[in-house]
Amino acid sequence: MKPNNELVKTKKQKRKMKIILSIGSILIFLVVFTAVYIYSTLGKINKVNIAKDNSSLGIDSTYFNTDASKDIINIAFLGVDKREGDVGRSDATLVLTIDKKHNKTKISSFLRDCYVPIEGHGKTKLNHAYAYGGPQLSIKTLNENFGLNIKDFVKVNFSELSHVIDAVGGVNVTIKDYEVKEVNKYIDDVAKETNQTSKHITAGPQILSGVQAVGYTRVRYAGNGDVERTERQRTVLNSIFNKIKSAGASQYPNIVNQILPYIETSMSSSEILNLGLSMISSGLSNLQQQEFPLENYRKGQIINNVWYWVFDEAATKEHVRKYIFEDITPTSK
Repeated sequence: MKPNNELVKTKKQKRKMKIILSIGSILIFLVVFTAVYIYSTLGKINKVNIAKDNSSLGIDSTYFNTDASKDIINIAFLGVDKREGDVGRSDATLVLTIDKKHNKTKISSFLRDCYVPIEGHGKTKLNHAYAYGGPQLSIKTLNENFGLNIKDFVKVNFSELSHVIDAVGGVNVTIKDYEVKEVNKYIDDVAKETNQTSKHITAGPQILSGVQAVGYTRVRYAGNGDVERTERQRTVLNSIFNKIKSAGASQYPNIVNQILPYIETSMSSSEILNLGLSMISSGLSNLQQQEFPLENYRKGQIINNVWYWVFDEAATKEHVRKYIFEDITPTSK
């Protein structure tokens, strides 16, 4: 007796349906599990609430009154050098730009000694804004002086940055001959502050540990002073990005889990997740870097016995806006 074709067909369809439902159940479980894991991991982050209205953050409402910049997200990155008993100053003041319009990620660094007006404190060094009013005043100072629309920040203490760097397996850096002495001096300082141990470095390409890398970023009196210092900071940040990118997606949760406890931010867990997705879609591998003010638009000047970078404020604001919002790379000519 031959089997009923319709019956066989029905049984096959049921088996397929069971397989599909089983796979669907597994996928749903994985999605839910991943979401729960990510949110529990992001729960470790140290969130700091700040006012986010345009007035409190010094955002020019007449300039940012359309949706033209909605695909360009700017976040202040503050590397704070805080010692025991000290409020700390943002010795690394950078802006991270996720440019979804041009599919790029950009890092703009601002020289710490820029002579700028800070609300309630007259004109002084840019990095003093953090000491006077924390991340809120730092963001407002950047927005007012450089024509930006920053509403969020990420802050890490340089002493704790060593743990972040160790979490990604160190950073790739080429040490110049004239940097060795100063880097080793700061390595000793960082090791003492953080109760860690570290070897000294030599000249040439190498992988720096967290303590060594933080020592490297602190060097100021080697080469071209503050200019090279900001270059070192960008070098380390760029290497961290590359290490995270090359680690692969399977390692991201572990890396994030180790990094988050050392970071303070104004962003919520969902905002951080969306930011991460935006960085991936905007080309994390396409990372550009720029320093402001440009070389030919600034000069060192001593004012009241203090050394500052005095710069062409109107031109610099225009350079920053064109670079960040129009993707036009500025030149010093």
